[in-house]
Amino acid sequence: MAEGGEEAAPGADATAPASTPAEAPAGDQAGNLANLDLVILPEGYGQTKQIDVARTVAQIRTELENELSIPENSLFLMNLSGAAEIRDVLPDDKTLAQLGLKPGDRAGIELRINYYQEQPAEEYVMPDSLELRVMNDRGEEKLVTVHVQRPVMEKPYLGGYRNKSSGTMFHHAVTQTAPTQKKDVHAIRFHREAQTYEYRTRSTQSKCDNGTQMEKVGLFVDTRKDVIMEPRRPYFSSADKAALMLEKCVIIQCHARGMVARRRTRQLRRAKQERLDLESRESERRQLEADLRHKREVERRMHPRTFEDFSVLYQELEAWRLNEAKRIANSGFDEATRRAAQRELLHKETKLLQTIDKLKIQAHGHNRDSKIKKKLESMSQPKVWAQHDGETTTVHTPFTTRAKELMDLYSGLRLPLLTVDERLDVLLHVKWTVKEFDCNLTREVVDLIDREADMLNRGRPEKSFAGLRKRLANLFLQFIETPEFNPEAMKYQKVPRELYDQTGTHPLSTVPIKGLGSA
Repeated sequence: MAEGGEEAAPGADATAPASTPAEAPAGDQAGNLANLDLVILPEGYGQTKQIDVARTVAQIRTELENELSIPENSLFLMNLSGAAEIRDVLPDDKTLAQLGLKPGDRAGIELRINYYQEQPAEEYVMPDSLELRVMNDRGEEKLVTVHVQRPVMEKPYLGGYRNKSSGTMFHHAVTQTAPTQKKDVHAIRFHREAQTYEYRTRSTQSKCDNGTQMEKVGLFVDTRKDVIMEPRRPYFSSADKAALMLEKCVIIQCHARGMVARRRTRQLRRAKQERLDLESRESERRQLEADLRHKREVERRMHPRTFEDFSVLYQELEAWRLNEAKRIANSGFDEATRRAAQRELLHKETKLLQTIDKLKIQAHGHNRDSKIKKKLESMSQPKVWAQHDGETTTVHTPFTTRAKELMDLYSGLRLPLLTVDERLDVLLHVKWTVKEFDCNLTREVVDLIDREADMLNRGRPEKSFAGLRKRLANLFLQFIETPEFNPEAMKYQKVPRELYDQTGTHPLSTVPIKGLGSA
């Protein structure tokens, strides 16, 4: 609000000594003066004046505006402090005495200058026609009259730009030619003449004078050459036409209703067939789901794998035992027969429990193999990197490649029904892999490989290799799960390496390990 205050400061004589009244008071007014400290904000220029308390705020403001050479009504007196306290702008119609000042009091008033008074913008009204001077192709100036069509809706503001060279402001504008008004056509367009009816024009001209004569008394008319004409078709009256139209309409109506009925029949047959097909598919689906559910339940009891499967077996065994015990108790046998039946029941229950324990051992082995396979496959999976465009890139690192090779060797060790040459080839590759490192674990693996190779060369039976091969596979799995030999296994360690002391992997020789890197 104080723009231009610095320019007004010299006119205000802010650096002049205080207590310099603008006008010397008259004799009786000398006792009605009050000392006012006038401060121009936000510049901070100040001046002290002695002003009569009987003067109004409007008179004081007019005097100060003339003294400071600023436009009229651009100065605001506000925030009276000192002997009287008044906030905001001081009212123009009140005197200093009405505001609470007495002769001889000292008070301060803030002055704020606002040069920019918002003036109401004149509303622009576009004329009905504009005369524009344009240049044609030959460079001649031509006067063109443009008729203005009033818009029916307010156009949106589309922005604009400013020419940096000349400073001219340009606003974007858009216009559209008014659509042509269609004439109201009330003519009937579905009558016969607007369809495929073809017109043919035939004209005839009769004689101007013609007449006939009848016989009468005294007049003889020769009728020897007269010919009696009969119509080739009998006369067709309007009643006959109406009857024929009714008959044809009935025929057309019969055919139209037949067509509608046949179409409706086809729709109903199609809907019925679709419903039957859907019901058949749903029935087949439910039957398939029931068969799969039954097969899954049978598989759960024949080859249980999870804790829930064994819980089902134990529950069914307990239900069978209770049912058999109840049947024996209610059979009415004598004591010896009842005891024998109970012993037989106990024997069967024991056999079933043993069978369930064997299934548990098989399930444990199968689950362990599945878990190991899933873990090795996870180690050998390539890294997947997401790109900024949403696509992904798969990258094989040296660590994942190493894990893939070790997984293939482990799978080769577990393969059954191999020939002697194939088995020796797998053992040789495993031996070369573990001999890169010198520790107790690798030495034990090499010892087992040599032992199995010796037994294969001597032609020992397949049963004698079961324990040896199982031990060899477990040791090689331990080799794969060691981060010193397979760096990709580091993220699958459940216990930190500094807390897990695996003495079998410590190097025994002074030769540095040739691994891909340590964790």
